[in-house]
Amino acid sequence: MNPAHHDFLAQILIWLIPAVPAITLHECAHGWMALRCGDTTARDAKRLSLNPIRHIDPVGTLLVPGLMVLAHMPFVFGWAKPVPVNFRQLKNGRIGIILVALAGPLANLLMLFGWLALAWGIAAFARMHPVALNSPLGLLGQASVAGIAINLVLMLFNLIPIPPLDGGRVIGGLLPQKWSKYYMRLDRFGMLILLVLIATGVFSTFFMPVVEFFFTRLDLM
Repeated sequence: MNPAHHDFLAQILIWLIPAVPAITLHECAHGWMALRCGDTTARDAKRLSLNPIRHIDPVGTLLVPGLMVLAHMPFVFGWAKPVPVNFRQLKNGRIGIILVALAGPLANLLMLFGWLALAWGIAAFARMHPVALNSPLGLLGQASVAGIAINLVLMLFNLIPIPPLDGGRVIGGLLPQKWSKYYMRLDRFGMLILLVLIATGVFSTFFMPVVEFFFTRLDLM
């Protein structure tokens, strides 16, 4: 195989291994929390499955991350099809809305800790056996670092206080009812606002220092 093709496929694999669970479990967590709070919509729609095919969004799961890899972006993120939630069925009212919204980012935080533990473990092993970095273990080590970055960015991205992102729903649940309904109307413009932030570099300007600070503190850079 052409070395260039081999390197390209390796890069795809390094990012794909952690990206699929990061996006899938994020959405499953929303549905799971909604079910705990009394809404069966996600379960009835069979969206509590760990099968990533049920959660794939052609643009957010495939096109955007793929283009970011091809463009050698310093980070990769994406999104899945939102899990359907009937907020009127949540038995905890506004608290339920906030819990459902935070469940996704919390899932990413837990996965981040999991990949971090794996990255540290592989790094410690590699210090004693440097040749291991030339084996599949080295590829897994790179995937674990990518997993930390993906889950960190996905968590922070979803906490941006713009509907329909999770941070927007948290703010909507905290605001008084009369203000909340106007604020949540930003939902129809939310993705356009986010695309503008990404295209103008505002997104990178804010997130990259956070990611670099995090990785520097963890001695992963």
